[in-house]
Amino acid sequence: MMKKTVALVAGAAVLSLGLISNATAGGEDLYKTKTCFSCHGADADTPIMPIYPKLRGQSADYAYNQMMDIKSGKRSNGQSAAMKAVMGMVSDKEAREIADWLATLK
Repeated sequence: MMKKTVALVAGAAVLSLGLISNATAGGEDLYKTKTCFSCHGADADTPIMPIYPKLRGQSADYAYNQMMDIKSGKRSNGQSAAMKAVMGMVSDKEAREIADWLATLK
């Protein structure tokens, strides 16, 4: 019985580690599938136009709040009209994952 309990606890620990790394990978995958790279660059640091922001290393909360402000229409300056259309395809949870991933880039 003790061996079974230890095996279950160890298995849960391994699975939880996988979920943590998947959250980071999820943000990277979403950055690609939601087409963020098209304007902000594959490395999030080389935008296609100088007026587009570099996203690499931004604070997760800052990046998330900017995305939410664009999505809601609270922010409507600069290139946010084009971004608003993209953000219409991004859920709040997905935006958080992207923002969290961007913050890990140095």
